[in-house]
Amino acid sequence: MITHNKILIMSRREPHPAPLCRHHPILPQLNGVFVLNKPTGPTSAQCLGLFKRLGQKKIGHAGTLDPLATGVLIVLLGQATKLSQWLLESGGKTYSGIIRLGIETDTWDILGKVLCESSPAHISTSQLASGIEAWQGMREQEIPAYSAAKHNGQPLYKLARKGKDMPRKVRTIEVSRAELLHVALPFVHFRVSCGSGSYVRSLAHSLGKRLGCGAALFRLTREYSHPFGLDEACTLPDLRHDPELLARRLRPLGDALPGWTRIQVDARGASDARNGRPVRHDPGAPANGNAILYDGDAPLALARLSETGDSWTIIRGLWN
Repeated sequence: MITHNKILIMSRREPHPAPLCRHHPILPQLNGVFVLNKPTGPTSAQCLGLFKRLGQKKIGHAGTLDPLATGVLIVLLGQATKLSQWLLESGGKTYSGIIRLGIETDTWDILGKVLCESSPAHISTSQLASGIEAWQGMREQEIPAYSAAKHNGQPLYKLARKGKDMPRKVRTIEVSRAELLHVALPFVHFRVSCGSGSYVRSLAHSLGKRLGCGAALFRLTREYSHPFGLDEACTLPDLRHDPELLARRLRPLGDALPGWTRIQVDARGASDARNGRPVRHDPGAPANGNAILYDGDAPLALARLSETGDSWTIIRGLWN
């Protein structure tokens, strides 16, 4: 049987940062992508603390995970921080997790304040399967009050902590796959694949509403965040134990955008790109709509193919 004691139960209002090593090498600023297996407890931002202590001043991440969640967190270092917009636009994600039926909280997960409880004993496996499969028909979802989404420039979680009344906010979503894995009432195991920006907490909450018994997200693991899987991820304890893993496990910037064409440019093309001018493209050469331009081994710019197909328009420089 699963009990609350088997996971870290912490206050969303008092985040618990991941402990950092005292002695660590100061590495030069790196450029690339590091796939982290985020632990339960710290926020996504707090997980970057160790990287900063290792000398990485230019740093970010793509796709926030809640404190409760574990799994794939894409850490962007150096010039890779400029990829965040495109990673989020095209990044499908897959999660597995557990929902606790018969409970409703203010945060829609097990870390929140319990608002009401009821027995889910009457809920059948077929009802659960139908309810979870119904996620695939959803086109929008309500955004949790405790989230980083903003209202009038303020994060919703800050307003919620102050007890402010907030309008109901919704977000367009796409759920490509949803399945029931196992039932051991009041716990329900599931897997879901969805687009960026989807709140799995909201999916759990909607299931509780549909079944009429309430539900809260109990555990969540992000198994895949396009284009990286959990099997490629490194843990924070491993990185603390061996900081050199940061350089050894760093992925090239281009690995984050596998569907983009790689284009080598000549000296003139490199000069045009650095000055924001269109870069000539041979219309007979294979290419899709987006490309990473390279000057030798160095990524130079992100570019989009013109309507005429004879040039690349620079959309983001990647040089230092």
